[in-house]
Amino acid sequence: MAAQETKTKGPGRGPAGEGDEAVEKPFDPAIDMPAYREGFNWFVLRVASNKESYVRETLLRKVQIENLQDWVGRIMVPTEKTKTLKGGKQKISETKLYPGYVFVEMKLEPDGRIQQDVFFLIKETTGVGDFVGTAGRPTPMAAHEVEKMLFDSRKPEETPTVKMEFAKGDHVTIKEGPFESYEGTVDEVLPDKGLVRVLVTIFGRQAPIELEYWQIGKQGE
Repeated sequence: MAAQETKTKGPGRGPAGEGDEAVEKPFDPAIDMPAYREGFNWFVLRVASNKESYVRETLLRKVQIENLQDWVGRIMVPTEKTKTLKGGKQKISETKLYPGYVFVEMKLEPDGRIQQDVFFLIKETTGVGDFVGTAGRPTPMAAHEVEKMLFDSRKPEETPTVKMEFAKGDHVTIKEGPFESYEGTVDEVLPDKGLVRVLVTIFGRQAPIELEYWQIGKQGE
C-alpha cells in the first residue's frame, strides 16, 4: 500500500569510506514499527467504497496539521498488486484487500471514548462512517486481526507475478480459442508466463494444451 515515503538507511560495516555503502530502503510502517505501541490500540473505521485512500491521506494530513500525533498514529489501507496478461500484454493493478474499511492506530480517553478533537476531525472527513463498536466507544481489534492486517499492509511487490487461481488437478472448461467448450484437467501452472497447461481429450487421445489463464474457467463457475 502507499506509505509515507520517508527513507531509512541501513548501517554500513565501518567508518565513512569503509565497508559497503549504506543501502536506502523505503520506510514501511507495517513492518518497521511494532504492532502495538504503549497506549495505542487498532480500530476499524467504516468508510465509503472507493474512498479508502482518500480518507487515509486526508486524516494523516489533518492529524499533522492539528498536531494530534499523540492520539492518532498509523492509518492503514491494505492493498495488493496483481499482474494480468492478456494477448501478450500485461497490466498491473492495485486493489484494496478490505474494501470499505480503514484501520486506525489510536488512543482513547480513559472512559473508552474517542478524544474530542480526534472525534470531530474524523467525523468531518468526507466519506467517513463509524468505527466498529457501540455508542462512540470503538472496539479494539483482536491481536490475530492486527497481525493479519499488518501482514496484508506490507508494501506490495513492485513486480508482482500473475495472480493464478488454478492448481494442478483442477477441472476446467476452455472459454475462448479454437478449443472453446472443451473440458480438461490442469497439468501445470506457469505464473511467470501467465499460462496454464491443460490436458484435453481430442479425438480420443489426451493432449497437453498451453492456454492463457483467462481463457479457462473452473468447472461449475
